[in-house]
Amino acid sequence: MSLMAMRASQKDFENAMNQVKLLNKDPGNEVKLKLYALYKQATEGPCNTPKPGAFNLISKAKWDAWSALGSLPKETARQNYVDLVSSLSSSSKSSDQVEPGADRKPPGYETLVVTSEDGITKIMLNRPTKKNAMNRQEDYNCGHFIQHWHSLFSVCELQMYHEIMLALEAASKDDSPITVITGNGDYYSSGNDLTNFTDIPSGGVEEKAKNSAILLRNFVGCFIDFPKPLVAVVNGPAVGISVTTLGLFDAVYSTDRATFHTPFSQLGQSPEGCSSYTFPRIMSPSKATEMLIFGKKLTAREACAQGLVTEVFPDSTFQKEVWTRLKTYAKLPPNALRISKEVIRNKEKEKLHAINAEECSVLQERWLSDECMNAVMDFLSRKAKL
Repeated sequence: MSLMAMRASQKDFENAMNQVKLLNKDPGNEVKLKLYALYKQATEGPCNTPKPGAFNLISKAKWDAWSALGSLPKETARQNYVDLVSSLSSSSKSSDQVEPGADRKPPGYETLVVTSEDGITKIMLNRPTKKNAMNRQEDYNCGHFIQHWHSLFSVCELQMYHEIMLALEAASKDDSPITVITGNGDYYSSGNDLTNFTDIPSGGVEEKAKNSAILLRNFVGCFIDFPKPLVAVVNGPAVGISVTTLGLFDAVYSTDRATFHTPFSQLGQSPEGCSSYTFPRIMSPSKATEMLIFGKKLTAREACAQGLVTEVFPDSTFQKEVWTRLKTYAKLPPNALRISKEVIRNKEKEKLHAINAEECSVLQERWLSDECMNAVMDFLSRKAKL
């Protein structure tokens, strides 16, 4: 390769690094690993660092991606990096539209679509390609996130958790008599994104467990204290935290294709969302045990029969029937709705907060246990092979 060609390649490479900063959409961990590996190969050559231990999932994934490039020449790695960034930039521009069925996101929310219309504030979970999983928030924009290679999978806060808390706080003060939480796409929510477990801060796993427990406690507390009628419109399968918090809603309407799953024991964890208290009260202790301890997945009809779901609708008419009903409810006197909820719910608020605190304390211990870490890593390993 001529000196001029090498210079041109280096210039293209530098331009590509600048283009990465402008990406407005997270390309996913697989692509970020490719970018990381190509960058290291282009700047340092073949991987010659020791392989990280099996339990260091993040470093091992980065090492594997870089090592897989073998003896690929630096110049070729540069060109591959440039080509990959170019394809990402084109994709980012063409996909700068909202998923079908969702309104355009207002400024301030990255994982939600929040709208107020016909007396209803609708909080829509808007990560349909990730099954509306509760995700992490980058400390900076996507491009900046990729550019900082040492922080490729850096510790960040749980974005959807924080945004739901902000949306509930805003909804508690707006003029809408009713607030609704639903999902965009095929899923209501697949619960926690378990790759969250692979992000370990500089303070270690103890700090991570403590901060996560505090965040979870505050998150569930927002549902306990919400002053207006809160309705779940379950548009598809629900897993984990999206199921356990249903016991804190005032009504739950579901499509007949939804399922409800709380696989805590499978992941070495324990119940949250006050479900250790609300579920036995709603569906009897033995039925709650089947769900929360043995991980039995309920169909929508089963969940309705056991009291977790208020009513089930055929999927073909679900959206039309539910929203027609909710618009009628939203015409009721708003102060009467608030006061009636207060009379019904206030007697148990203090107890629910105490239960929430206890559940989070137990979970903090669970997250630090070898049993939990091994179960999560086994799950992620099996998922990666699918």
